[in-house]
Amino acid sequence: MTTYKNRKEVPDHEKWDVSDIYESLEDWKQDVAEVKKMAEQLKQFDGEITDGTSLYDFLTLQEKLSFHLSKVMVYARLQVDVDTRDKKAEVLLDEASQLGVTASTAVSFFRPFLLSLDQSTLSEYISEVEGLAYFEDDLMDLFRYKPHVLSKEKEEVLTQLGESLSSPSKTFGMINNADIKFGKVTTEDGEKVELTRGMYEKLLKSENRSKRKEAYRAYYKPYIELNNTIASTLSSAIKTNVTLSKMKQYPSALEKSLFADQVPKEVYDNLIETTKKHLAPYHRYQTIRKNMLGVVELRQYDLSIPLVQGVDKDIPYEEAYDLMLKALAPLGEEYVDSLASFKEKRYIDVRETPGKRSGAYNMGLYGVHPFVLLNHQDNLNSLFTLAHEMGHAMHSYLSSKHQPQITAGYTIFVAEVASTVNEVLLIHYLLNQSTDDKTRKYLVNDFIDKFKGTFFTQVMFANFEKETHEMAEAGKPLNAEVFNLVYEKLFREYNGEDLVFDDEVKYGWSRIPHFYRPFYVYKYATGFAAAIQLANGLLENKEGAKEAYLEFLQSGSSEYPLDLLKKAGVDLTTSEPIEKALNFFTELVDEFEKQA
Repeated sequence: MTTYKNRKEVPDHEKWDVSDIYESLEDWKQDVAEVKKMAEQLKQFDGEITDGTSLYDFLTLQEKLSFHLSKVMVYARLQVDVDTRDKKAEVLLDEASQLGVTASTAVSFFRPFLLSLDQSTLSEYISEVEGLAYFEDDLMDLFRYKPHVLSKEKEEVLTQLGESLSSPSKTFGMINNADIKFGKVTTEDGEKVELTRGMYEKLLKSENRSKRKEAYRAYYKPYIELNNTIASTLSSAIKTNVTLSKMKQYPSALEKSLFADQVPKEVYDNLIETTKKHLAPYHRYQTIRKNMLGVVELRQYDLSIPLVQGVDKDIPYEEAYDLMLKALAPLGEEYVDSLASFKEKRYIDVRETPGKRSGAYNMGLYGVHPFVLLNHQDNLNSLFTLAHEMGHAMHSYLSSKHQPQITAGYTIFVAEVASTVNEVLLIHYLLNQSTDDKTRKYLVNDFIDKFKGTFFTQVMFANFEKETHEMAEAGKPLNAEVFNLVYEKLFREYNGEDLVFDDEVKYGWSRIPHFYRPFYVYKYATGFAAAIQLANGLLENKEGAKEAYLEFLQSGSSEYPLDLLKKAGVDLTTSEPIEKALNFFTELVDEFEKQA
């Protein structure tokens, strides 16, 4: 595996080139000054938008500010992420963040102003000035919120209470990230060390079962001790969400969360109901896991260890990139050639170095290009991470290439589709190329576990959110005991009877930060299911599948997400995509069972 002691050792072609954004720090500073100037100019529009011309002038300047602010923010963020210890870069990011607040404050008057207009007045403005047609869809979309906007005085009160209303989430964040201390665990050498989250993830994959058990108990201990405190923060978050939904006259908290993407409640309900009807193969996989591990009782700390050991072979970055390109051949020559060029053009920061931000991401920058952060380890897992992030990068690249700035960004609802399509194409390619039974078995097991985490676990979380919000809406109490009962019931239902439930299981809800961003996690599951159906269409060389999928990648947010997916061939208002994904999971389990 290639390792580097510092960033200077990394060859230039494996580092991204931030000069594509600004050639020098002076150019960055010049844009900072320009954004400040534009923010001041935008402030002057407060109370002065009286016709189509002044509206057009405001919106045009706002979009220009947004373009330059994005460049300022991304340039600073990329500098920090390659070395989080760099104090100069930290100063740039602080300045950029403050600039974002300044810009946001400057235009805060606009939404209340727009919603104070009659729709007929807005239509008149648009007919007066030809250029306003460009902004029409966004303006009219804002009008959808009008029935859910309170009086100006009440909205101002809610704005002033904003920090207080978000305190449950902030409090949990402080508890979870700053205050919680996990118990000590014993290393293989017999040394007692403080458990960290990173160490916990590694220990759960250890072949030493007693180490897995010890880590599991230590990890859950502080959550059990703080059970009532965390229950209070989650209860407050749920009740706040329910109260705001009622105040703003949404039928339910769920429907308030789905409103922005125009997703019917039936899509959410259908995801849960269809998944519950197809849990048998997942339960069967738990039985296979129990038998392969040779344990009398399968426990929660047995669920992360890979069932096939000793296969993770060395895959150098150059080889990984070539493998990915070959796997993505069903997407066509133009897609593959564009993606191949990303490596040569230095859009990717490849190597792990001291101080570099962990993990991986894609950051699309309109008018420039995507920037992809990796911490490549020359192994199979890094190959899948590469394919995943380059799916995001191509989505950003194609949307920016084919869409104007206003619709170039894609929504969270469809964000994981392109990345998962790439992963599905890659797993199929590797399975088709595999001549070694053990490697094939490892690949199937790895994708089953990926499916479990991205789909089944997220659907269970979505189910938990739905039940607890409905209890709050019905005026039922929410406390630690209630959360424990609901979570344990769902965990048993989703995971099956072959799992023996430790007492810790019921406290699982207390460690999930996503619950403070209500009704968000279901998007992982719907995106995953959509991607599997799209990838299968590509692999089967279905007529028009490639063209429809590429059009989806080029569409940004030009239509609502369900409509974009429907045009690509996936209708999430039906159970078909969920059923197809679950059928694919069944096929994976069937194959793995034959090899077990």
